[in-house]
Amino acid sequence: MIKDIKDEVKEAGVAVVKKVKKIKAVVEPKLDTLMDRLLNESANPPLVGELVEGPVLNVEKSAVYIDLAPFGTGIIFGREYITARDIIKKINIGDVVAAKVVDTNNKDGYIELSLKEARQALIWSEAEAAINNKSVLELPIVEANKGGLIIQWQGISGFLPASQLKTEHYPRVLDGDKDKILEELKKLIGTKISVSIISAIPKEGKLIFSEKSPETKEKEKIIGKYKVDDVISGTVTGIVDFGVFVKLEDGLEGLVHISEIDWSLVEDPRALFKVGQKLQVKVIEIKEGKISLSLKALKENPWVEASKKYKKDMAVQGVVIKFNKHGALASIEEGIAGLVHVSEFGSEEKLRKNLELGKSYNFKITLFDVKEQKMALSFTGEKKP
Repeated sequence: MIKDIKDEVKEAGVAVVKKVKKIKAVVEPKLDTLMDRLLNESANPPLVGELVEGPVLNVEKSAVYIDLAPFGTGIIFGREYITARDIIKKINIGDVVAAKVVDTNNKDGYIELSLKEARQALIWSEAEAAINNKSVLELPIVEANKGGLIIQWQGISGFLPASQLKTEHYPRVLDGDKDKILEELKKLIGTKISVSIISAIPKEGKLIFSEKSPETKEKEKIIGKYKVDDVISGTVTGIVDFGVFVKLEDGLEGLVHISEIDWSLVEDPRALFKVGQKLQVKVIEIKEGKISLSLKALKENPWVEASKKYKKDMAVQGVVIKFNKHGALASIEEGIAGLVHVSEFGSEEKLRKNLELGKSYNFKITLFDVKEQKMALSFTGEKKP
């Protein structure tokens, strides 16, 4: 009897446990679903200035509706609709778009959004990413000014300073004449150029580009192989009024200034060199990523020998080889020339009456400085009135 009662109690207990398990199996998923919903609904709604994203619910003539579940519906209308018309034309129902919250207190309960501001925010975010990744962009040159070039990127105009141009695009202008620099820069308008973004200031709407920044470290590495007084072979890549550009190796070009071409006066470098010509040059300066070269440094300095033959107050003969604003240059021998100052004649007109190009005259040395390689001459012939 007692055994039968125990068995009944045991069976009843098992039945209760099974029942509880069944109830838990039904109730627990519902509790989890409810909890998830409550947690979602308690999440912080978007604030003004934040970027949000959602699918387009509807596109009307004057408004676009975006699903921002679980927070509600976003709306683009009024001025924001007008300013973003070019973007809205390409939007379809179901498209997922990013927008910027501009107001959360709309009278109809909508969250007011801006597509244009979101686009700008995303663009500046892309700019920062491009800087961090050192991305190289192929962009069109739309304008030029005396300081550099204006480049268009993602609808934003950015500035490329002339100092950030590669050697082949840098305006090779004597004495840095700004008007001539502008003329050279204008020739690049309409072309595309490979650049990287080096600075982005969203608040000021400023983008700064560089054509050479991605290769700066590589160029520094190349230049680091050279030192002053090195004699190296190079190829003429460009000839300008003020000198000759010589390629030393890929990625490195140096300048032989007109004053470093020869000890004698050089009027026109184009008459002496051709692009593609091979030259031996000497490194005379390495400064701020630029390398200066010399041809005359590889030749005998005529002033050293001249110091043994000439001295102040000595009478000499010289041939007039050039006029400048200070007077006339007269060559005493190859590589040695002195200045006959215009003040000796009172005016440039009178100087040119007494001295003619290519003719020889008698002079007296009034200054002879070997160290500075300077000579001053005084005309000793009979002066014409």
